Amino acid sequence: MKILISLVLLLSAFSGAANDLPATIKQVKPSIVGIGVHTPLGKPKDMLLGSGFAISNGQYIVTNFHVVPRKLNQEQNQKLAVFTGSGKNAKVRFATLVAQSQEYDLAILKLQGEGIKPMVLANGEFIDEGTNIAFTGFPIGAVLGLYPVTHRGIIASITPTITPVDDSQQISVKMLKRMRNPYLVYQLDATAYPGNSGSAMYDRKTGEVIGIINKVFVQSTKEAVISKPSGITYAIPVKYLLELMASADIPTTK
Repeated sequence: MKILISLVLLLSAFSGAANDLPATIKQVKPSIVGIGVHTPLGKPKDMLLGSGFAISNGQYIVTNFHVVPRKLNQEQNQKLAVFTGSGKNAKVRFATLVAQSQEYDLAILKLQGEGIKPMVLANGEFIDEGTNIAFTGFPIGAVLGLYPVTHRGIIASITPTITPVDDSQQISVKMLKRMRNPYLVYQLDATAYPGNSGSAMYDRKTGEVIGIINKVFVQSTKEAVISKPSGITYAIPVKYLLELMASADIPTTK
């Protein structure tokens, strides 16, 4: 009898966790955006580079530092773009970069015009390993179009990371010090793709943001990511986003 009761309770817990996610997805989807560029004279005019999400009063958008283009083509009047909505209701909004951290691979943009529904940020404490999480964004970018896709998994580990560089000339004294004392990130047992960079990683039950997807482990080639995803993904803890917001005087709430 005790074994039967325990089994029923265990199945109920799993069922509850599964039932939480559909409601949470509906809650967070209005806050999910695409990040890219709009080029009036280009073909295509709109290019999706990664994912992002709204915070604070809804005018501020979070993404990865590596998603934001370093230079815009001034001759073609290229602008940093935020794609809101989905499908036929998608809109192109313009934004400016207002805060960035190459160390933590984070960037904050500010939308022109009215804000959109913001997500709620967790308090910045590290979340326990084994916690159920989900993330919503635009895997493989424009290949699938502007339709937000949700993946789920668990926090598999809290592990050190080192920020990669393109060549040895980019390594500074400050970076060498960081290599000796790397910061901690979440390693996830979850399948993400390059277009998910900048996606909000959130608690399945509450929808609170606990991290930002920033890296996907690629087994061999970029092409293999689609057919043979590794299932190993990394996310920057929201703790570092809160620090960046504080340094830029961006409020955490409306």
